[in-house]
Formats: sequence, C-alpha cells, structure tokens
Amino acid sequence: MDFVDALTLLGGVALFLFGMTLMGDALKLVAGNKLELILYRLSGTPIKGILLGTGVTAVIQSSSATSVMVVGFVNSGMMKINQAISIIMGAIIGTSVTGWIISLSDISGGGGILSLFSTEVLSAITAIIGIYLRMFNKERNKQHIGDILLGFSILMFGMKSMSSSVSDLRNSEVFINLLTKFTNPFLGILIGLIFTTIIQSASAAIGILQALSATGAITFEIALPIIMGIAIGAAVPVLLSAFGATVEGKRTAVSYLVVDFLGSLIFSIIFYSLNFFFHFSFMSTPLRSVNIALINTVFRVAIVLILMPSINIIENLISMLIKDEPVSSEAELDEINSLEERFISYPPLAVENSKLAIRKMGELALKNIYDALDLLVLSYSDDGYKEVERIENIIDKYEDKIGTYLTKVAVRELPSDLNRSVTKFLHTLTDYERISDHALNLAQSAKEIKDKNITFTSDAIREIRNITGALKRILAMVVEAFNNNDIELAYKIEPLEEIIDELCIKMKANHIARLTSGNCTLLNGYIYNDMVGDFERISDHCSNIAATMIEMEGGVLGIHTYTNDIKSRHTHNYEENYRKFKNEFNLMTT
Repeated sequence: MDFVDALTLLGGVALFLFGMTLMGDALKLVAGNKLELILYRLSGTPIKGILLGTGVTAVIQSSSATSVMVVGFVNSGMMKINQAISIIMGAIIGTSVTGWIISLSDISGGGGILSLFSTEVLSAITAIIGIYLRMFNKERNKQHIGDILLGFSILMFGMKSMSSSVSDLRNSEVFINLLTKFTNPFLGILIGLIFTTIIQSASAAIGILQALSATGAITFEIALPIIMGIAIGAAVPVLLSAFGATVEGKRTAVSYLVVDFLGSLIFSIIFYSLNFFFHFSFMSTPLRSVNIALINTVFRVAIVLILMPSINIIENLISMLIKDEPVSSEAELDEINSLEERFISYPPLAVENSKLAIRKMGELALKNIYDALDLLVLSYSDDGYKEVERIENIIDKYEDKIGTYLTKVAVRELPSDLNRSVTKFLHTLTDYERISDHALNLAQSAKEIKDKNITFTSDAIREIRNITGALKRILAMVVEAFNNNDIELAYKIEPLEEIIDELCIKMKANHIARLTSGNCTLLNGYIYNDMVGDFERISDHCSNIAATMIEMEGGVLGIHTYTNDIKSRHTHNYEENYRKFKNEFNLMTT
C-alpha cells in the first residue's frame, strides 16, 4: 500500500464515520424526542429491555450512546441495574444493524437492473434526493430525512473509498502473512479490542473489517476473533462515561464489559471446542461484506441468548466487583445529586430527571409545612425547630441545583412541549422554595411563642387550628396535582385558596376586635399578624403552582389568566368546590 492508498483509506474512514453519525443523529430526530423516554419507561421486563435496546440502538446507530444513556438512568435513580443490563444486551444486538447497511456495497453493478443497486448508483441517488430535501424544504422533518439520505450516501462513499484503497492488498504477501497471525483467537480478539478502543466505535470497526474483506483475504477463522474483540472494545467508551458516576452508575457501565467479555468467553469455548472435534470446513472460507454482517449479528444474538437467563447473577457479580459506598447523612439530597449532566444532550431525559427532583422538593416542602404547623398547634420542641431549619436548607439547595440544570436545558433548541415543561418547572421550584421559607418563618414564630411564654385566647387558638387544617389540605392537593399532572385536581386549588384568603381577613378582623376589647396584648398581636401573613402567602404560592400547571397545559403562560377567569366566570365547578371547602373550614365570627 503506497502513500496515496493510505491517505484514501483514512479519508474513507473519516467519511464513513461522519456519514454514520449524520445518519444516526437524523434518524433519532425523525423518530422524535420521545425516543429516550420510551427507552426509560417501557423497559420493565428483560425481554422488553432487550427489544427496546435493540430498536433504539438500530435507530441512533450507536450501542455506546444507548449504554451511556442507560448509565445515566441508573446513576439518577430512574432505573434499576437489572433493567439496564437487559437494555445493554439489546444495544449489543442493535449495533450490528450498521453492518447490514454497509453490506449493500456487495451488490455489483455488473449489468441489468441489478446495476441500479450498486454502491455508486445508490450513493448518487440518495445524495441527490437528500440534498434536495435538505435545501429546498422548510419542514424540519423532511430536512431530517434529507440528512438521513445524505448520511447514508456519505457512509457508502466512504465504504467504497476504503474498499478501493485496500483492494491491491490482495496481492501483498506481507498483508496476507500478517492476517494469518490473526487466526490465533487470542491475538485476533486483542487486535479487535485495541482497534475499537482507538476509534471508539464498534460499527466503524466492523465497517473497516468489511472493507478489508474486498481483498478476499478475510476468512471466517480470521474474522470471528476480531469480531469478538470489537464487541469487548465497544465497552470502553461506556466505561469512560462512568467517571464521577454513583456506585450504581459505575456498576451499569461495567455490566457492558462483563456481558461482552463473559459472552465472548463462553461463545469461544463452545465454538472452538466444537471445531476441535468436528474441524469445521468453513473456517478457511473467504468472506464478503454480507458474510461479516451475518457473523457479527449471529455472534451478538448468541451471547445475549446465552446470558439472558443470568441477568440477576451478572448483577450480583458486578456488585461484588464494585463495593457500596457509605450512605449520605442527608438522603434527601439524593435526587439533586443524581441530576444527570449526561442527559443535557438528551433534553427529554433531562426534563424527566428534573421532574423527579422537583417532586421530591415538593414532598420536602409539604413535610416542612406540616412540621412547622405542628410546632404551632401541637407542641414546640427545639429538635422539631432544627428539623424545619435543616429541611429549609436542603430545599434551598434543590432550587439552586435544579434551576441551574434546567437553565442549561433551556438554552438548547427544544420542541414546544419540552419548552412548556421547563417553564412550568422553573416556576414551580421557585414557589416550593418560597413555601419552605414560610415554614421556617412559622417555626420561628413557634419558637418565639415558647421562649417568651406567650399565650393566645381560646378563640385565636381555634382560628389557628382551623386555618392550619386548610393549609395542610391545599398544600397536599397541590403536591399531588403536580406529581401526577392532575389538572382536574389543580382546578380545585383556587376555590380553597379563596377560602384561606377569607379566613385570613376574618382572623385579622377578629384580632383587632380582641385588641380593642383588651383580650389580646400588643406583643401577641405582632406574632399573630406575622403568622396570618405567612398563612396567606403559603396559599398564594399553592395557587401559583396550580395556575401555572393549568396555563401551561393550554400552551400559554399569562399573568395568571386562569385565576382571573375562574374568579370572574366561576368555571370548572368553582362554586361547588368553594361551598364544599367553606363548609369544611367554617368562617369564624366573634
């Protein structure tokens, strides 16, 4: 091989890799932004996981990308390791699809109608159609289809360049002698592993092996161990992605290597043992591109079938290899600590990851309000106060971390549904943080009441107990509505918020009457007014969350147009819900 041939080979490899990337990215866009969520949500059983892993990898043309996503799922707590292993097994099969696309280069242009399917003609036709769709269409989907066709054309052209550059090697004794060394399975596996580690793509490594088959020197005996080495080498990018991951994330990344290594080991023991006794005649048969694609697929399907019944055993083995780390003293931080930076490149997953964290934030805010109100109306304790303070600090961290994470997602080009979700989440996490601020305010009021030995009249105590019941109800409703995206429940928030506002107005009027009659002191009055202000603001933030949910469901975030509409027109059973809550939390009179 002279300098020109070597340069042509490298150029062919570059075009091949670019075409494969372009085609895979465009296929993913055509498949829609729900592809990653489908992988996350529908992988409940090993069979489903394998099928989904195969399908997604066939679309995005990269088992490494699928596996890195799965590492992110487990690292963020969105998925269990045994689910992840089944998806990784599917990815191992799915990556073989590229080899079948490449094998189209075997079709000859010898004459007749078959010449229409030659590499040159296929590349030309797909390139012409692709560039037309890419340049002369305004519809995004058609442009993406154009990118798929252009990617396919570039891939095939790169494959043709690689095959042409190595074709003269069929007459090279040095090349033939070198290849014969690869008949040693251990050396062949090592070469495949090293080569795939360098170029970071199993599909590309198989493609180059298919290009070399044009020399006629690649036999079954040479190809099989290299294919096994390529499979093992494909785990390297996934292992690299696990740096900085949790223990579960690292275990998931290692599972890719374990599955490929164990599968290759068991397969090679069985195959070479049978060959030792039966001396398979096809071992020295020269292979074409399509034969290599077939061997690659059969090998990958075989190792998955061998290991599929042993997913739990593999999980236990990996757990033995990678030990647990000490548990964090603040388990509440787990959700934000597992916000996955890997998912920023996959916005649907990043948004889903954020939603899970905000759910936890809402539950913590709910707990904090309940604890703070109990300090007021049941009994005060310093430990209880410290717990409210601790949770408030955690919720502040949630707002900062999730807000930063969502901002990184928001700067990307997002479809309208994801844009609405990001907007809703940014508004919601701010309201949850404010609610927790008011929980701390109430706890501080309870502490002041205890420290200064302040007592309220029986009427004031009854009013506080009544409104705390309403506050617990509205916050529980809004957290449930957000967590389940329950719009019907969200519509019930505003009538209860209106009742709480009326209760606050009545409490202030009653308080002034008690001050005037001398039944209440000025010091009591300051604390009482502060508490009523916190009660009112808590219900306002609950109303904000519900209104944002409803308005974003309609696609537009106005200045609470829903709130104004429901109050003026009393829609969505407003009157019925208002009467129900009014009966439950009676307005008090002096």
